[in-house]
Amino acid sequence: MSRYSDQPLSFEGLKTIPIDVRGGKVRVEDFAQPYQKGDGVSRWLDSLPRILAGEVFRTIVDALRGARDRKRAILWGLGGHVVKCGLADVLLGLMRRSWVTAFVMNGAASIHDFEIAIAGQTSEDVEAVLPDGRFGAAEETGREMNVAISEGHLQGLGMGEALGKRLETLAKPAFAPHSLLSGAYKAAVPVTVHVAVGADTPHTHPQADAPAIGAATHRDFRLLCSLVRSLDQGGVYLNVGSAVVLPEVFLKAVSVVRNLGNPLAGFTTVNFDFLQHYRPKVNVVERPHARSGGRGCAITGHHELMIPLLAAALIEGDR
Repeated sequence: MSRYSDQPLSFEGLKTIPIDVRGGKVRVEDFAQPYQKGDGVSRWLDSLPRILAGEVFRTIVDALRGARDRKRAILWGLGGHVVKCGLADVLLGLMRRSWVTAFVMNGAASIHDFEIAIAGQTSEDVEAVLPDGRFGAAEETGREMNVAISEGHLQGLGMGEALGKRLETLAKPAFAPHSLLSGAYKAAVPVTVHVAVGADTPHTHPQADAPAIGAATHRDFRLLCSLVRSLDQGGVYLNVGSAVVLPEVFLKAVSVVRNLGNPLAGFTTVNFDFLQHYRPKVNVVERPHARSGGRGCAITGHHELMIPLLAAALIEGDR
């Protein structure tokens, strides 16, 4: 016999309802369909479950198709890992098919891409070189990026355009086709670069020109604000792999555009990352749509898998 004074509650008299009356959010018609050999990417997309991320992924593809059809902006915000995991060729392929209006980079993305263009390699072993202070001390990277920024500032260029212009003569012919900065510059597709001073290795180089760095990245912020205006009514902003800097920059650009009296509503924002961080969640997926319509989407997964899948789905559906 139990020593407890409280006894288990009797369920006698509990009211039940028929399952058809209750309904369900998951229905068999929404299930995934088995992939058949030879189906291809389009059939694979159609076979995804119309549940959770399967439906979200399909929504993103539809939003991008709609943006391109209606000639609204498609802005790709890129963190450094997107370049480090070898996606530049995929993104350049999308750019050439008009799936990119502009690339929006944090400092890390621009550094890795610049190194790819001049040396065909990037991403040092931080743990191996940090103990003796060699981390971030690559001479060519620091020198040439700072020269590009200083010269570009004197010519009235933003940081992204200045780096692309420098690579016109500096990039190695074998590596230039794999550089976003180089490829976008050749195609006159805007690239904006947004840096936090002290966060990027070129800022520690003796040739770092602080006034030029600040002016160049601020010019790019103003350019981004201009580009964000074209998200209105059907554009898409994708944040891929930036957890802090780009979500903060994007939200400020949204506010500036609206503050200056420009309409900005009815667009789609997307966060792709292998972790859903706080700032992308609120500053990209949620806040831009408060009281303004539109929609925010989030997909969790590795960039080296999700972005090629997205690109394949877009290209297979080309009309």
